[in-house]
Amino acid sequence: MSDRNVTAPGNLVLTTLKKRWRAWLRAIHRDVGYLAVGLTVIYALSGLAINHIQDWDPNFKTYEKSYQIEPIDVDLDDAAAIALAQQRLHVAGTPRSTYRAGDEVHLEYDSKRFIVIGGEVTEQGRSSRFFFRVANWLHYNRGKKAWTYVADGYAVLLLYLAISGMFMLKGRLGLRWRGLILVGLGAGVPLGYVVWSGGPEAHNRQAASARDADDADAPDGDDRTAPGDDADDDGPPERPPVRTPVHPPAPD
Repeated sequence: MSDRNVTAPGNLVLTTLKKRWRAWLRAIHRDVGYLAVGLTVIYALSGLAINHIQDWDPNFKTYEKSYQIEPIDVDLDDAAAIALAQQRLHVAGTPRSTYRAGDEVHLEYDSKRFIVIGGEVTEQGRSSRFFFRVANWLHYNRGKKAWTYVADGYAVLLLYLAISGMFMLKGRLGLRWRGLILVGLGAGVPLGYVVWSGGPEAHNRQAASARDADDADAPDGDDRTAPGDDADDDGPPERPPVRTPVHPPAPD
């Protein structure tokens, strides 16, 4: 048997690889793209939400509504008035804090607060943005070690999509011309921004300068955590003093 016949299968494999490797690359690229759709949607939408966290709360939405109930009798003691308010408001559980003064009752829970004055009720609270809260929890990797493996796997998939995408086409549409220009533009955006902005060190210097300027402008002895002069006009109403929680009597 000649050497040519022995190496023929190996040559056949190499020939097949040379002819078909782009087709296989595109097929795997396609399947990996399908596999990454769900995680990409979660990370992309969560990233948009987190990027604008100074404009809104991506995890919760707040609400305030007013309605009427039968007024609380001013002659009732605190415990009875609070129990009656809970009954008429249809809320259960022990409040975090309570306040009672005449026909005024305040009940505060973990995610909502009731202010009852006479028969007028103001309910303030927050409700979860279910999708964004879960997506942000995953994006921040709050799931700890188990989700780290998933996130690492997703990062590998993205790397494959990026690298394989550069070699899917040949000629002028590939890395020889158009593809090379687009790759350069994509890489130039972050590099150009770092050069233009000065990078993290310049940001740290600007932040330190801003803090120093604020400290210099603040008068001695000024409590910078106190509300400004317009707090009564623009800020939320002053919170009433909170008494020690009074537990309502257990139902019969």
